[in-house]
Amino acid sequence: MKLDLYVDYQDKIEKEYEIVERKGKGHPDTLADALGEQLSIYYSKYTKERYGAILHHNFDKVGIMGGQAKIEFGSGNLTQPIRILLNGRASSRFGNELIPVKELLINETRSFFKKRYPMLEVEKDLKILYEVSDGSSPGAVDSSEGTRHYWFSPRDLNDLSELKFLANNDTSMGCGFAPYSTLESIIIEVEGMLNSQEYKLNKPWLGNDIKIMGVRFNKDIRITMCIPQICLHVANLEEYKNNIEGVRKDILRIFSEYKDYNFELFINTRDKYDSVELYLTFTGSSIETGDEGFVGRGNRIGGVIAPFRTYTMEGISGKNPVYHTGKMYCVVATDIASDIYRTTGHKCEVVLIGQSGQSLSKPWKTLIKFEGDESYKESIHEIAHNRLEKISECTDKIMENGYILA
Repeated sequence: MKLDLYVDYQDKIEKEYEIVERKGKGHPDTLADALGEQLSIYYSKYTKERYGAILHHNFDKVGIMGGQAKIEFGSGNLTQPIRILLNGRASSRFGNELIPVKELLINETRSFFKKRYPMLEVEKDLKILYEVSDGSSPGAVDSSEGTRHYWFSPRDLNDLSELKFLANNDTSMGCGFAPYSTLESIIIEVEGMLNSQEYKLNKPWLGNDIKIMGVRFNKDIRITMCIPQICLHVANLEEYKNNIEGVRKDILRIFSEYKDYNFELFINTRDKYDSVELYLTFTGSSIETGDEGFVGRGNRIGGVIAPFRTYTMEGISGKNPVYHTGKMYCVVATDIASDIYRTTGHKCEVVLIGQSGQSLSKPWKTLIKFEGDESYKESIHEIAHNRLEKISECTDKIMENGYILA
């Protein structure tokens, strides 16, 4: 297989400035991504075990629409339910057997929220709007003899065309990079610490809808954060303030490890202590107060939003893990970039572009931005070729949550 591959050799990829954002795991957009992906994995494992293959589906249009809550120091409750839009498409039949898609997805959705928000009574506090369909994409002409008519209701495995020829389902692109920049690493480390089970063992007040925005100009880094507190575990305003200062000290300890950089940290800049307007919540997330989240509006592949990097708008969570162009090309591009960096020690960014209906393992165009010279050309081509030839192996890794999709 000969790749249509172009390598842009550069002296330096990283700029003198960058902006990096991460929406923490309790942010509505990140929750929507996580829910869409969990539903895809659950459905994929169910159908593979039962029918021998992952059936056609996509849950990349899932949405979370906030409820309403009453908040006081030491107490709180939901006054209106959180609305969950289960949207997308899924095979509802295999042969003569009906698949209980609605029951499967609703039960898994309730489990998803109960695990993350034990204070919720999921039967009462979630209002699930079920809009999943089994309509085929364009191509199922009535007079045709192809398998497109049976895309979401296969008669048997012979109707799954990807088992014979793995093709792009769409004209789309995916991208990946390696390694993380210093600012990206810091932001991931800080959010990861604050949202870790270990850190929260003695901080039950700490919510998970943590948002971080960082800006770097050369060696000067400014970071602003939103950190929620859970009202059931905060007795008064003084306690709220002390909690923030305790977290601030822990974050500054992380900053102190990066001795070549100058830092400035801002936390909860919207708080107004005089009028007691605070980031105080019942659940620890803004999903309780009207905020909304949808798949694809948050973090990109790798878990950050970095607008000065090679970038795709593709919302990959919840998409089919076998043949969806945007998803498969994002994860394999990440693998290619990681292999190149590990082999050469040089930074790189990878873009893969696919044409609908053409081979998934043979991108229409492959573009690689590489911080180095042409002496690495052979290694770069070999790595890209080997990874793309084995692209189907990415499916198992996706199914085991082996990639940071958002």
